[in-house]
Formats: sequence, C-alpha cells, structure tokens
Amino acid sequence: MSELVLLKYITHPDSTNIEFYEKTGGYQGLKKILTTYSPDKVIDTVKASNLRGRGGAGFPTGLKWSFVPKDDGKIHYLCCNADEGEPGTFKDRLLMERDPHRVIEGMIIAAYAIRAKVAYIYIRGEYGLSIDMITQAIKAAYAKGYLGQHIFNTDFCLNIYVHKGAGAYICGEETALLESIEGRRGQPKLKPPFPAVSGLYDCPTVINNVETFVCVTHIFAKGVDWFTSIGPDDAPGPRLFGLSGQLQNPGIVELPMGLSLNELVYDYGGGPLTGKFKAVIPGGLSAPMIPLAGLDVKMNFADLATADSMMGSAAVIALDDTASIPAVGRRIAEFFSHESCGKCAPCREGLPWASKILNRIESGQGRPGDLEQLQVICGGVFNNSFCALGVGAAWAIRATLKHFPHEYDALITQQTIPIHDRTNS
Repeated sequence: MSELVLLKYITHPDSTNIEFYEKTGGYQGLKKILTTYSPDKVIDTVKASNLRGRGGAGFPTGLKWSFVPKDDGKIHYLCCNADEGEPGTFKDRLLMERDPHRVIEGMIIAAYAIRAKVAYIYIRGEYGLSIDMITQAIKAAYAKGYLGQHIFNTDFCLNIYVHKGAGAYICGEETALLESIEGRRGQPKLKPPFPAVSGLYDCPTVINNVETFVCVTHIFAKGVDWFTSIGPDDAPGPRLFGLSGQLQNPGIVELPMGLSLNELVYDYGGGPLTGKFKAVIPGGLSAPMIPLAGLDVKMNFADLATADSMMGSAAVIALDDTASIPAVGRRIAEFFSHESCGKCAPCREGLPWASKILNRIESGQGRPGDLEQLQVICGGVFNNSFCALGVGAAWAIRATLKHFPHEYDALITQQTIPIHDRTNS
C-alpha cells in the first residue's frame, strides 16, 4: 500500500476543521447515500467489502449490522466504542484527535444502515483531547446540517452524544459498555441475546470501533473494489498498527494486514533497543506473546490464531532481551486482576491468586510447584470466566509459561538453594 489513507491528513494543521474536511471530500458522498441508497444497500455494500471489526474480535461488520431486526417498532441505537483500554493501544486516540469528522461520517452511514436515530460515542475519561475534538466536530456537523433532524431533507434524523467513561477496562466489552451508558455498574451481560437484538435499553444496538467507522467512510468514498484490493482476501483494507515497547521507532503505522510480525518490528519498528528481540505481543496485552523464533507469522486473523495468539487491537508490544518475562507475566496478572469487574468467581478469585504467586516468584520467594499451580489457575479462569477478560488474561499468562519456563525456573531454583550453599558459592 503505497499511499496513506487512514492517516493521510493527520499532520495537516486544519485536519479537525469541518471546512477542510469538506474540501478534501468529506461528507460529500453522504447526501448520495442518504438519498439514493436504501439501508439494506448500505449493509450489502459493507458486506461486499468484507470489512472486519478493528477493535479486537475482527467480526465482519456488515454481517453484524444485518443482525438488527427490521420493522420491529423499537428504537435502534448505534454505539462507537472509543474506550481503548487495552494496554499498548493508542490508534483510536489519534483518529479522534486529528480526523474526528471521518469518525462521525462513518457513524452517520452506519446509523442510517441500521435505522438508528440515536448514537453514542463512549470515550474513556482519560482521553481529554479526544473528547474535546469529537465534541467540537459534532457541534460543527450539527451546524452544517449533517446531524439533527431531516438530514439533506430526508426522513433520516440522527443525534450523537458523547459519553465519558470512568477508566474501567471492562467497559471495552460491549455489554459492559452499554450497562455503563445506562448508568449502571460496568459489568458484562449474558449473551444471547446479543446487543443487535437486545442491547441499549433492551433495544437493537450495534457497537463498532473507531477505526471501523473510519474504514466505513473510506469504503463509500473510494469503493468496494479499492478496499478489497488492499491486503488478504479474508481481511482486506488498511489497518493501523501501534508499535510500542523496546524498539527503536515506536508509533503508529498504516499497512495492509498480511505482512509478517518480523517485518513490523524490524522494517517499521527499527529493531530492538538492545541486543535482539525476545518476544513480541501482537495485539495488546491480552494477546499471547510470540517468541523470536515465531516472528515470521503473518499479521492476519487466521495465521495468528494458528500461532496460538490473536490480532486483537493490532497493538504490537516488543520485548528485547533485557526484558524479564516473569515480570511481564506478573504485570499482566496484576493489570487484569485490578480491572476485573468481580462478577464471576474465576476472574475475581483466580487472577489475584495468580498475581500473588507471580509476585512471590519475582521477589525471590518462589516454590517448587508454583508453575504447576499457575497452570491450574489459568486453566480454571480460561474455561470458566464470564467474559473475555479472564480468557485473555489467562491466555497471556500461559504464553509466558509456555515459551519461557526456563526464566521462571531460574528464579525458583535460585531461591530453593540452601542459604549456606549460596553463601559458600
């Protein structure tokens, strides 16, 4: 992909200005969509593009929209998940801060497709600048007639509201996000029913990620053929990768999916800070790490699944050979233990217990049998947690045990040597 698309205008000083956005083609196709496309045609177009969600699970966007019932007599809602709580993830923040109107236009198109008249952008409260930029862009869109009543003199009406989160990781889970918007404690709900049938206020609701909505805008501006020409057939379109950790060139890069993780961290990340890479986390903290020997894996949904990891939010966290894997495992356990909503016992009890064991190992108090106990705990959490938080946490911890058991063994073995023998040595 030779030309930037998602990041094309982010460095322009007027990129957040609605007049500049219109001048560069923004909102220009919206009138055509609202006046000549039926909602079903919009959904069919997104289906044909094979756009997959950019938030984590990678579910086909058009298919998700098609699940919303038609003519059911209920209010339909649209939600933009801009919580971005996954450690290592910072791509959506850039889009909201530097290209907010493209997010809003994508939301308008999606709302029309699912026949929604109310939409929410759920933004994590720490993202102060994102909140300001999106709020200003919404006001400008109302002033220009792109939001509000009878848009382009059609029957379509849409109001968008910004809802600030309170820093809870669990609210990135779509049903917990909806609970939070309704004013309740952010906890996941049992599925089915899925939000597309019974979501916000028990009405049909679609939740998509910020980058997903931006891709929707480009699909209708540039066409399905253009979108499907980028990247692999099963995961087409441009994708934002967040590079962080112990590498030379951290930041956000826009590339097609399908390149190797090796290319990402060396060609675009500039290689390790010191020595060589030890492992790379390919999709945010809940994505299991891949050791140096496996970095040739392709960055797409299928190949990463085969490698026992996942694309997630495409937040690539590199670890060089100065990194302590037991310390990484301990921080994973501590983070997810802290962010657990406490609804289910496996998460509520298992993750703190794993954190205690990992802290003990790292502090030099590890015991024989600790690693086996960690495997048992992770197995209990992985198979039995209510939502994906426990699954991701256990999966990520297990990966550290699988690929680097010798680092854990070295800490434990050192501490089981009798004191007098250590002194004599």
